[in-house]
Amino acid sequence: MLYPNLDVSEMFVDREGQRSSMHARHLNEQLVKVLKTIGYDVGFRRGQGQYLFDREGARYLDLLSGFGVFALGRNHPVLRDALKSVLDADLPNLVQMDVSTLAGILAEKLLEHVPYLDKVFFANSGAETVEAAIKFARVATGRPGIVYCDHAYHGLTYGALSLTDDQNFRGGFGPLLSDCNVIPFNDLAALEQALSTRQVAAFIVEPIQGKGVNVPADEFLPGAAALCAKYGTLLVADEIQTGLGRTGKFLAVEHWNVEPDMVLLAKALSGGHVPVGALLTRKPIFDKVFNRMDRAVVHGSTFAKNDLAMAAGIATLEVMKAERLVENAARRGAELRLALNAMVPGYELLKEIRGKGLMIGIEFGPPKSLRLKASWTMLETANKGLFCQLITVPLFKDEKILTQVSGHGSHTIKILPPLTINDDDCKWIQNSFDTVIAGAHKVPGAIWSLGKTLVDNAVRKSA
Repeated sequence: MLYPNLDVSEMFVDREGQRSSMHARHLNEQLVKVLKTIGYDVGFRRGQGQYLFDREGARYLDLLSGFGVFALGRNHPVLRDALKSVLDADLPNLVQMDVSTLAGILAEKLLEHVPYLDKVFFANSGAETVEAAIKFARVATGRPGIVYCDHAYHGLTYGALSLTDDQNFRGGFGPLLSDCNVIPFNDLAALEQALSTRQVAAFIVEPIQGKGVNVPADEFLPGAAALCAKYGTLLVADEIQTGLGRTGKFLAVEHWNVEPDMVLLAKALSGGHVPVGALLTRKPIFDKVFNRMDRAVVHGSTFAKNDLAMAAGIATLEVMKAERLVENAARRGAELRLALNAMVPGYELLKEIRGKGLMIGIEFGPPKSLRLKASWTMLETANKGLFCQLITVPLFKDEKILTQVSGHGSHTIKILPPLTINDDDCKWIQNSFDTVIAGAHKVPGAIWSLGKTLVDNAVRKSA
């Protein structure tokens, strides 16, 4: 049989110029409009490590890292070789009526990092691990309730969306999962009140919240663990974004010496190539789910333990260890926070720098001077959180740094770079933020002219 000469990379080059028109026609037209409005439609053609290159060959520093997926940077050679080795080996992938050798290896390696947990359930994404955690907790405890925090983001599938505190995501999709109750982040009294009913199966929490980069008070997570133990509720740490070295520890909960009943991982575990999620838990919980032979497949996911995903996870852990990326995240993050904090006294729009490791939030807020206050109010009246675009757009256009706000209507820009960034990258970040923030304090100025354009667009959309 004759096959066409299928070169997908050549296909990419041939059709790259049509990416926006194809997406507008066949996919998400609104996203195309957003990218064009803020000037992000530069057509990235190549990625290497922490850098992206557009169709003109310009180099950008990536501070989004695919929302935390590219902890190792893009196209790491060890990841590529691992995936090629699987494809070249003709392995008996996804037999289903068999168990996966590579899944066993990856599970073993993950549990070495979290020795107080015993079992692993693999899924295809972070949202799928959240769905699994809800089911596991309800089966293990016999209780219906799930408690989560305000400002939480746990995913967009139905169960995960029921635990995501953002009306922008939830609106129009109800009714959502019942028996899910929200408490304020950092509020132990509210948590105890919720748990005291003894009807709560699990308290699910991000050790550091992705939306806003909200860091808990030192007593919150240890106190939550104690309350969960007191009332028979399972503590679930959603480490989908914070895990695998992002905060300068393998897991963020290690900063507070907390040992959850479940840990959820995804994003960085993929190496940026093959989606994968992992739920790590205690054996008694796992055994309540898979408690008999006729329930051996009571929960699962068709592609979850595919050999490419398992190989990507194995290679990711090996690269992190060999390149000491957890340590690099701790060191570079501390340097960046120190440098950015030094800017705060000099800029009235700059309010706070917070985070751990290479998960850093840069928060802006209302100025005191009358001229700046009038411009700030104009933006906020048009669209809450619009000011941050006056920082992110010049960072992208003029300084070649890709970043974005940490959530809808947020005044915080999140830095979430690959864990591979170096000293030159840190200087690039510091100098670029300093330049752009300084520009935001000049009224009138080019940045506030951009602000007027954004306000005009916001007004047109609402008309």
